[in-house]
Amino acid sequence: MPSSFRWSSSGVLIGPKSDASHNIVAVKDPTVVRYNNRWHVFASTASSTGGYNMMYTGFADWSQASSASQYYLDRSAIGAGYRAAPQVFWFAPQNRWYLVYQTGLPSYSTTTNIERPETWSAPRNFQNSMPDIIRSNIGNGYWVDFWVICDALNCYLFSSDDNGHLYRAQTTVANFPNGFTNTVMVLQDSNKYALWEASNIYKIKGTNTYLLLVEAIGSDGKRYFRSWTANGITGSWTPLAATESNPFARANNVTFPSGAWSADISHGEMIRSGIDQTMEIDPCRLQYLYQGKNPSAGGDYNLLPWKLGLLTQTNSSC
Repeated sequence: MPSSFRWSSSGVLIGPKSDASHNIVAVKDPTVVRYNNRWHVFASTASSTGGYNMMYTGFADWSQASSASQYYLDRSAIGAGYRAAPQVFWFAPQNRWYLVYQTGLPSYSTTTNIERPETWSAPRNFQNSMPDIIRSNIGNGYWVDFWVICDALNCYLFSSDDNGHLYRAQTTVANFPNGFTNTVMVLQDSNKYALWEASNIYKIKGTNTYLLLVEAIGSDGKRYFRSWTANGITGSWTPLAATESNPFARANNVTFPSGAWSADISHGEMIRSGIDQTMEIDPCRLQYLYQGKNPSAGGDYNLLPWKLGLLTQTNSSC
């Protein structure tokens, strides 16, 4: 990993598509895998009444993303109601796909065929109540943005509280998806906006190093990402590009060849080199699918017009 990053952004690739029963104002919080020569993207949707659910879209090439159809996951057994902030991966030990998301609790659904979104199972919970350590530190925040990553022996569940804390629970690979206990605080910041939400953790291909990204809200009110590295998922996280002046990804280190359609670089996911639970990325071709919005848009957060774009690193050291 370099000590600083530069990126080029696409224009808007995926935006809201309403139908007779879904009046959608935003597509946000994307997760993505490349499988069977297609991109598979899952994202939160926000309706005109501020309600959340999720959608799926698939296509062969990013140039097809804007025209690809979108399947609303409330039509599957995932069902209606608050479901948001998905993460998708193939859990190799069980030969099945997992979709991790929030329902107020950390939840998941499974399928054996990612290309048939109607086959996702009904929600089940990793944890049925908020752990005590989170309850005692969350203040007026919210328990959000669940992220699963596994090594050879264990699986870990990360989460944020919109109050300056990052948490981690764990279980064994053999026991997954059950047994998530031992919730601990991983990082904290007295400025809650500096350690806000939307954590991603990845294994850097060919190394034993892990990359942590956490979304922050800058002094200008715009969203951006800070980064850390560690020698293991439970290791000590060392800042990498972690300041407003030297961020992982922020408007000040992103160029927009097609026009600056967003001043926020917000909740998203790296393009992975694989599909499985190890969440591996190739350091030689970093790309990040993110949510952005018109810089002049304001008002109720749940009604902001988020859309999706893709960052590509322009200063790779490889």
